[in-house]
Amino acid sequence: MKTNLIIVIVVICVIAFFSSVYIVDETAQTVTTQFGKAIGEPKTEPGIYFKIPMIQKINYFHKNLLEWDGAPGEIPTNDKKYIWVDSFARWKITDPLLFFQTVNNVTQARGRLSEIINSSVRDFIARYPLIEAVRVTNRKFETSEIDTYEIREKRIVTQISMGREKIVEGIMDQVKPELKKFGIQIVDVAIKRLNYTEKVQNTVYARMIAEREQIAEKFRSEGVGEARKIEGNRGKELQKITSEAYRKAQEIKGRADAEATMIFASAYNKDPEFYSFLKTLDVYKNTLDENSSLVISTDSDFLKYLIKYQGNE
Repeated sequence: MKTNLIIVIVVICVIAFFSSVYIVDETAQTVTTQFGKAIGEPKTEPGIYFKIPMIQKINYFHKNLLEWDGAPGEIPTNDKKYIWVDSFARWKITDPLLFFQTVNNVTQARGRLSEIINSSVRDFIARYPLIEAVRVTNRKFETSEIDTYEIREKRIVTQISMGREKIVEGIMDQVKPELKKFGIQIVDVAIKRLNYTEKVQNTVYARMIAEREQIAEKFRSEGVGEARKIEGNRGKELQKITSEAYRKAQEIKGRADAEATMIFASAYNKDPEFYSFLKTLDVYKNTLDENSSLVISTDSDFLKYLIKYQGNE
């Protein structure tokens, strides 16, 4: 009986010991509560700690960086441009006791972050023109080579005085003291995305299409002009080639006629009578046929060879 009692006491002592021991690792920090009320100092260093079993409760909180991702919201800028702004932040719990006493848990903390950061983002974006939230420096835009002069002249870029980086710094400076009251340190705030509302997007796209059409029309006009120039040069070159070819043909023809005349003259000089006979036969062949009727005197030179031929018979 005594043995059983000793075993029970030992088991109870072991359970009580293990129930009173808890471990805090490198990524955690704890707040001890007794009957729902925080007691003692929070444990922020890693190690083994003790508590009163069944009475005290250990509340764990992250010590590493936590994320907050805000929902996109529509904000009007100072120059009356409506845009969607999507922001995010990184934060951490620096005072777990204050954090526990004010917001109690991470879920409620994210709700407070949304209220404070979204309000600050809206306030700063609405103070300045859209260009301030978009640009970081006043460097010149790199325009496309195909942009026309008229399009480049229309792009009058306002010089920025703040810029996106300084706006984000202003948001940080505004939310830091607000979140410090909850034991939260804001580490980073950034604007993840800016975009026009759907109505403004349609207007922007229409303007972009008009610019591209203007550039396309410029190319088409230049192409038509270049085509007319090529056609003119082609006609001029064709006329030049035709004239040159005609000149050379006339020269060749002239030389051929001269050479033929020289041949005929040479043949005529060798036997004038025979040459005259052949030429007369050509005339007969070209002027007389079976249906021809010819009335001439008998002493005509035109029939002298026929008369001689008949006389020889």
